[in-house]
Formats: sequence, C-alpha cells, structure tokens
Amino acid sequence: MPNQQSLLQFIHQQYPKLLEQTLVHIGLTFISLFIAMAVGISLGLLISRFRRLAGGVLGVAGILQTIPSIALLGFMIPLLGIGAKPAIAALFLYALLPIIRNTYTGITGVDPSILDAARGMGMRPGQVLARVQMPLAMPVILAGIRTATVINVGVATLAAYIAAGGLGEFIFGGIALNNTNMILAGAIPAALLALLLDWLLSLLQRVRAGRLFYCLAPLAVLFLSSFYLLPSAYDGKIKAGFTPEFMGRQDGYLGLRQVYGLHVRTLVINDNVMYNAVAEKKLDVISGSSTDGRVRAFDLAILDDDKHIFPPYYAAPIVRQAVLTKYPFLEGVLDTLSGLINDSIMTELNYRVDCLKETPEDVAKEFLVSRGLYREPGALGAPAAKPGASGNAAALGLGGTLVIGSKIFGDGYILANMYKMLVEGFTNLRAVTKTGLGGTTICFNALVAGQIDLYPEYTGTGLLVILHADPGVLDSLGHDPGRVYAYVGTAFVQRFGIKWLKPIGFNNTYALMMRRGEAQALHIRSISDLSQYTK
Repeated sequence: MPNQQSLLQFIHQQYPKLLEQTLVHIGLTFISLFIAMAVGISLGLLISRFRRLAGGVLGVAGILQTIPSIALLGFMIPLLGIGAKPAIAALFLYALLPIIRNTYTGITGVDPSILDAARGMGMRPGQVLARVQMPLAMPVILAGIRTATVINVGVATLAAYIAAGGLGEFIFGGIALNNTNMILAGAIPAALLALLLDWLLSLLQRVRAGRLFYCLAPLAVLFLSSFYLLPSAYDGKIKAGFTPEFMGRQDGYLGLRQVYGLHVRTLVINDNVMYNAVAEKKLDVISGSSTDGRVRAFDLAILDDDKHIFPPYYAAPIVRQAVLTKYPFLEGVLDTLSGLINDSIMTELNYRVDCLKETPEDVAKEFLVSRGLYREPGALGAPAAKPGASGNAAALGLGGTLVIGSKIFGDGYILANMYKMLVEGFTNLRAVTKTGLGGTTICFNALVAGQIDLYPEYTGTGLLVILHADPGVLDSLGHDPGRVYAYVGTAFVQRFGIKWLKPIGFNNTYALMMRRGEAQALHIRSISDLSQYTK
C-alpha cells in the first residue's frame, strides 16, 4: 500500500503544522457558529413574533447564502483587513440562513392547541416561549445548527486565501503543487471534523429539553476557548504573505529558508489579495511576479535575488504536439509574438488590466494593432504569419477549433486573448479561450488530457514544478535562460508530447517585494539584507 504509506509519512512529517491548522480551523468554525447561533435564533424568534418581517429577513439571509464564498471573503477585506476577522464575519453570514429558518419554522410549527392550553394555565408570553415553544422547537433548531456547522467547516477551508489559516492551507498548497498527499492531509481532517461535529450535535438533539440548560455552561467555555485557537498576532519585525504555491516550492519559501536562512512568520494568502494587503501595510513582504502591474501601481521595491534561487521564467506558449501535427501552420502563427514583448512592455500591459481596469481583450487587441498584427476574424485565405504556409482554407484549418487556456495570472489572460486574435485573424480556425484555470497543476493537466490545446507557461515553472528537476540538473543549467529553455523543451516533448514554442521575450520571475519607502528606511535592498534584518 505505497500510497497510504506515503500519505501517513507526509502526515507524520507535517504533524505539528497540521495540528496547528486543525485547531485554527476549529476556532474559526466555533466562533462564527456561536455568533450565528446568538443572532440567528434571536432573529428567528423575532420574525416568529412579527411575521410580516419574515419574508424580508429570510430573503436577505438567502441572498447572503448565494454569494460565492470567495467573493464574500473578498468583500470583507476592505472592511476588516486580512486574517481571522474577515473569515469569521463571512462564516457568520453563511451560517445565518439555516439557523434563522429552522428557528422560525420550529417556533411557528408548535401546535396552536398546546399554546392555548399554556395560556389557559396563566402563563405569560415569555413563559410560553421559554417553557413550551422553545423546548418543542429545539429539535428543529438544532437541525439548522447542524446544517450551519457542516457548511462552516467546508467554507472555512477558503479562509487560507485571506491569511486566516486553517486546513485550506494544505488543500490549496497541494492543488498548486500537484501534491496529492498535501491535498488529502487537509481534506481528510476537514471532512472528519464536519462528521464529528455533526455527530456531537445529533447527540445534543437527544437530550431532554429540560437538561439542555446544563449544556450552556460548557458551550460558553468552548466559545471563549476558541479564541485561543486562532493564530496569535505576530509581533516580529517583518510579516510576510506568500501564496500557497510559493510556500511549497523549492524556488519559493523552501529555497529562501535553505539558501538565505530566511525565517519569518508567514501568512498564506491569495495572490490577488496580497498586493492590496502590502499596500495597506497589513503585510511587509510578499511573493510576487516581477512583471505584475501592481508592482508599479503600489510602488513596490523588488528585492535583489543576490544568491539566485529564482531561475529564469521566460514565457512561451506550450502546445500539444498532436495539434501541431494536425495544423502545421499553427506554430508560425503563434511564434509571431516571439521577441515582441519584453519585461517593461508586459508590466505596462498588466498595469492597464490590473490597475486601470481595462479588459484583457482590449489591451491585447490594441497591442496587436500597434504592431500591425491584428486582423478581423474569419478572413478566409489570409496568409499565415510565417512564409511557406499554405493560404487555402483547408490548409488553414477551416472548421477546426483551438482551445486556448491560461492560468489566473494577468499575463495569461492577456496572452490568451492575443493568441485567440492571431489564430482567428491569420487562419480559418475558431479559437476558444478558457482563462483563469488556477494553478500550474490544473492548467497543465488540462493540456495533457487534451481539454485545452495550448497555454502560456514559464520555463522556470516547467523546470521545477512540472519536471521536478533535481539539484544536479539545476546546477548544470545555472541561470542561463537558453539552457533552461532547451532542457524543458526537450524533456516536455519526450515525456508529454508537448512542444515549447519560441519565447515571447519577457522574464516573469518570482520576486520578494516590499513597500519602497519601508525598504529604503530599513536599508533593505536584497533578500540577504532582509534575512539579516529578521534574525
């Protein structure tokens, strides 16, 4: 059972961090759930008394439930920043609907004749509620709490996107790094936690109504202790935010620790969130891309990689060899961009999309127009981009469809649209884009499986994440862009039947970044300077 052993071995190696993140996950779930219980039951009682309010309250709670969880977390960041606070707020809102609805249903579902009997015995409205309605409605209310608990355990995995921790750190890191053991190490405890809490609440449903009061004291203690499970505020000199993929890569935090001896308190955070977080001084250092437009927008300083742990990341389209065999003219069309986009141009294009909020389609089209490369789609018989390609419709792929993918990065959106316009302008192929496919693993597996035909990739990612080149290979290649490109080109054809076309021209390498003013004030110009400062 090699797979099971490898998983157990991974869990054993990562046990301290796995335990820490499990406790954080429990803390986020319990705190948000207890607050939702207090608010949700109160609102349920309110609308059961004033039923004209029921439609509006349940409608608002229902709308909150339909908002995508990652979007809801994003909405919370401008209000509450990053970390546990926005995660708890989002989880609280998600848990409201089942608690409010079941409280309302349970209270209003009590037999009217029982209520009449209680009033006939001289009970006041408060006594009827406390001694009759609540005990009878409690099984229904607890069913809503059970539903909310399971929802919160699942949604809490997304808290890792906004530096709140939890088991999502393992799940998203494993997806980004194509590490099944890492995914399972996060997913299995999350699933077991949901089952365990649901089972414990099912036991609570069996407790007689009169004895439920005695459960309140332990629940209060559990609520207060949950705050101790959350990550404590970091009081060190530097707070760093890294993406899940960067945390587990050799050309990422692992390399920074081994080569530079860099040891900082790190927060795992989503790529799109961390730029705003560093600009708003919630983080001091982030991992980023050297050509990202937000580097310019937020005036970030890129620290010099003076010990060279980041290999060259030259961008180039990678295409299934079967597609190039079927459409031999396609390589020439795609190679039209080769050498046209350098680092500064790509940074400017990204800036227009990321910060000026222009669409990737408009930015791509304007660039091609400026280079004389744009043609309207469907120009039958248009000459191919390179000499020697046939101009007839059959040779240009009339009736064929090309699927162009991209990762979630800005570069990918822009380049995918450029390739779509080139293909539809210079051939008779129809091009379809599937952008925002997430990390390297998702995009590359889609390419290998034939679900997409090409996407823009980076030589460094191909070398380290896909090929997992050993240290001997890395030493032999050094940081020579030509050698790295040649190595990944040969290996990809041999192992995957995928061809690297000519490099586009820009090097979108990983980088550590700080706010420029802070870096200058602390005299930090390189990663070595940062390492010395944090000791």
